[in-house]
Amino acid sequence: MSGYDDARTAARALATEAVHAGRDDLARQGLHAPPIDLSTTYPSYDSRAEAARIDAFAATGAEPDGPPVYGRLGNPTVARFETALARLEGTDAAVAFASGMAALSAVLLVRASMGLRHVVAVRPLYGCSDHLLTAGLLGSEVTWTDPAGIADALRPDTGLVIVETPANPTLAEVDLRAVAHACGSVPLLVDNTFATPVLQRPAEHGARLVLHSATKYLGGHGDVMAGVVACDEELAARLRQVRFATGGVLHPLAGYLLLRGLATLPVRVRAASENAAELARRLSADARVAQVHYPRIGGAMIAFEVNGDPHEVIGGVRLITPAVSLGSVDTLIQHPASISHRIVDADDRRGAGVSDRLLRMSVGLEDVDDLWADLDRALGAMEKGAAAGPAEGAAGTPAPAGAH
Repeated sequence: MSGYDDARTAARALATEAVHAGRDDLARQGLHAPPIDLSTTYPSYDSRAEAARIDAFAATGAEPDGPPVYGRLGNPTVARFETALARLEGTDAAVAFASGMAALSAVLLVRASMGLRHVVAVRPLYGCSDHLLTAGLLGSEVTWTDPAGIADALRPDTGLVIVETPANPTLAEVDLRAVAHACGSVPLLVDNTFATPVLQRPAEHGARLVLHSATKYLGGHGDVMAGVVACDEELAARLRQVRFATGGVLHPLAGYLLLRGLATLPVRVRAASENAAELARRLSADARVAQVHYPRIGGAMIAFEVNGDPHEVIGGVRLITPAVSLGSVDTLIQHPASISHRIVDADDRRGAGVSDRLLRMSVGLEDVDDLWADLDRALGAMEKGAAAGPAEGAAGTPAPAGAH
């Protein structure tokens, strides 16, 4: 075995994997930064060999041997990101998509193609994931339950169990090992977007599929949209076939940005988590805040309910950006009932703990005292608004479906 292969297969710490996974071959090629391959197609003078490779992909979904064929079958730059994410999550493989919703859709299509259209899911989930399941847009049928009811909700045609932990937006957590046990032979999909592999690796607890909206922490800078599923090779092969057929491919430039984002993922998550823990502590001691939700495993996400109109807080921030999404180097705040979970039925939303006074904050890398000064001002603006008149409800104006 070559020295390169030894380095690639040796057990390495997460921080080391984040920097080197997907890049192990660069020095051997005389490169330091990974190249960006923007080709959509690739020349080949042996059409018989190309036909055999296409047949093999159609039969097995395995990545084609040899040089690339066509951008919809795979891309070398994207493949580097997939390799790196799989190593960080501790799975055989990973398959990248154009968005987190494209990734979830591909999983549902894979299971439906096997006649397994029934899904068991635990609320809360990200709002569009909830909507995709509830509306049956891909022909799926969902049974919503709490973690204790998973085993009883399973049917012969159940193809998937879905949980998100910490959950969006309440940060509720589930015992992954117990949930995986309750699933029996049914694959468990865990949305690990909020935790990232820095805080938890669901595959180590029995999850067969690990979903990320890679737009968030994996990219980390608010400039790339992507999704990825880390899983075993058997499921990855089916996911590649669906991706090829449906076209939800990730652009190579996005793959490059994600690979670069992974290099700093552990540092970013840990630094932002320190800020979030301190802000959660200060919010918990503030009389203007009714309740603070912060995960036991830590992380950079905070949810808190205010004793007043949450819209006043959104309108009062200046340093913090009032915007959807999360996981960027800067701090974002949004009102889930108006945006990220607006598409979920109001009764279902509230039943899952998403109250009309709940705010969700993705804490970034700014100085924590500067962040607190901005929050303090915004909470003060809420108090002044309450003094001027009764707080309005949190209905607001519906946002476009799809905000995260």
